[in-house]
Amino acid sequence: MAVKLLLLFFILAIRTNQTYSGNISIYWGQNAKEGTLAETCATGRFAYVNIAFLCVFGNNQTPVLDLDDHCDPSTNGFAVDWWWLLPEDAKRVAQYLWNSYLGGSYHSRPFGDAVLDVIDFDIEGATTEHWDELASTAVSVPDVYMGKALASGFFDYIWMQFYNNYCEYNGKASELKIMWDQLTNNTTATQFFLGLPAAQGGARSGYIPEDVLISQVLPEIKNTTMYVGVMLWSKYYDDLIGYSSSIKNYVKCSSGCLYLLIGCWGKLHLCIL
Repeated sequence: MAVKLLLLFFILAIRTNQTYSGNISIYWGQNAKEGTLAETCATGRFAYVNIAFLCVFGNNQTPVLDLDDHCDPSTNGFAVDWWWLLPEDAKRVAQYLWNSYLGGSYHSRPFGDAVLDVIDFDIEGATTEHWDELASTAVSVPDVYMGKALASGFFDYIWMQFYNNYCEYNGKASELKIMWDQLTNNTTATQFFLGLPAAQGGARSGYIPEDVLISQVLPEIKNTTMYVGVMLWSKYYDDLIGYSSSIKNYVKCSSGCLYLLIGCWGKLHLCIL
């Protein structure tokens, strides 16, 4: 599953109303064993629950939401297909997202009357074009693929993926801090999340044991002016070892209204609260 996630997807996200000790975000939707969305929100451990994935969109296609076995098993398999032809295509997708998941109206809304808080972009390849049009339309109603969108100035928060890429933890917290500083100092946003796998099996590489995160990594970055919290993949892997429960008292709380997730190479998530 972790390998499949290195593709091109949209992710929908919902903010919980529960109390929590730290600012932690978790991904949900790709393993039926992780429990329901309501159960995930009810844990009280997470500031944000990201619902993954909308994996087909653009090029005049009907968008497809894939939630593994949670909803419709017939959509299993991560049939990933998207492409922008023109700026208008990106704008149409933005309108679809607004009407289907956010505050708009549409004849078929996957979550009915529930209004999600954010849209999260996970873009790891293909075209560099027209993401700025999508971002600007979505807002109005140092990334290799998302430079234009980042330069648009719409984003306040950035979530950085420190796994499955060259900026991950390699045994030296001081080197991760150097990478953190390089990324945070070269982007106009002012608040950043540290993105990690919630268990060793959750990613090909980059897992940081809870005790190491608490004693070595967080002390290096949590007092920087850019730090906001920790993002975890995923609820299923978190349940395996209770990662979020172990770290929640050590993750500084914060709040905000607009954020963007970005990894070291082409990993981007846009969230509009």
